Amino acid sequence: MTSATPAAGNSPLSPAGITYASAGVDVEAGDRAVELMKGAVKATHNSSVIGGVGGFAGLYDVSRLLTYKRPLLATSTDGVGTKVAIAQAMDIHDTIGFDLVGMVVDDIVVVGAEPLFMTDYIACGKVVPERIADIVRGIAAACSVAGTALVGGETAEHPGLLGEHEYDVAGAATGVVEASDLLGPDRVRAGDVVIGMASSGLHSNGYSLVRRVINHAGWALDRQVSELGRTLGEELLEPTRVYAADCLDLARAFPVNSANAVHGFSHVTGGGLAANLARVLPQGLVATVDRATWELPAIFKLVSELGNVPLADLERTLNLGVGMVAIVSAEAADAAVSRLNDRGVPSWIMGTVTADSDSILKTGPDYVQGAKGVDGGAVRLVNAYA
Repeated sequence: MTSATPAAGNSPLSPAGITYASAGVDVEAGDRAVELMKGAVKATHNSSVIGGVGGFAGLYDVSRLLTYKRPLLATSTDGVGTKVAIAQAMDIHDTIGFDLVGMVVDDIVVVGAEPLFMTDYIACGKVVPERIADIVRGIAAACSVAGTALVGGETAEHPGLLGEHEYDVAGAATGVVEASDLLGPDRVRAGDVVIGMASSGLHSNGYSLVRRVINHAGWALDRQVSELGRTLGEELLEPTRVYAADCLDLARAFPVNSANAVHGFSHVTGGGLAANLARVLPQGLVATVDRATWELPAIFKLVSELGNVPLADLERTLNLGVGMVAIVSAEAADAAVSRLNDRGVPSWIMGTVTADSDSILKTGPDYVQGAKGVDGGAVRLVNAYA
């Protein structure tokens, strides 16, 4: 058998051979993206961040934990979901970072933990430096709002797996809470008050449903919608409200071990209000939430009407105007609502926590007990939306 001889010009070492760039990966574009984003990332750094941008690992000085009696680390990871399809369709990429940061850090503050630092990951079909920099600038801006350092990240080019204009984002954060300040179901008591904090819109959940509805209706993203006061695309791309700093401020103003106390938070994401609130209630207690205490924002009414979506499906998919919930002692309720409103977070009393009586109807979509693997308390939704 004779061996084959490579034809001239087809050698891997020849100028006409296959290179990383010809395979679809542009290392220089990645370096350019880093240069464009460096300033925004550095702006999130505080004295605890060691080193600059571009290291193999982000370093964070945790010497402050020496002052804790029993520091507990909290961690969370998440993405943005199919909302990135809206950003790509509109070619607007500097807001999606708020959605990413909100989905991650606001899970951490639910237990009372301060999110210390965050990292991000962007996978794309092709590195367009300006687009990647816009995404990271948005992440950095949201980290600044949350008081969290962005200490590192990764941009990966995946030609052949993702289209040239496609990307996805993910992130992870780590926080800390003193064990004696930990919030959760064991803190919640009968008589506590449930406070709703307004969402900025759809946030980052349920976009598969929303996109299906608008496609079914044949509505374009540049369509002006009078009920929204802007285009459909602008509404759908509205950034997620980041509650971390506001929740931490509330927890510090109303310490968990005082009479006027915050006992817990619930981040309203996938699964909707009832399912997520049930996760932070102990067995034997039920939170009765009055829908009449708030009006559905226009975008949720629009999705409902365009798709003829059943109310039960809306409630277990979208936040319906409530992005975060605080559970506080009755003595702290009015002051907590005032404090949140003063900080620019529209808030109101939406319900109370009581013993889960046998007289409560425990069937149907208005009653949710246990969710996402947590066999906890229950939530009962009553009345119609205002």
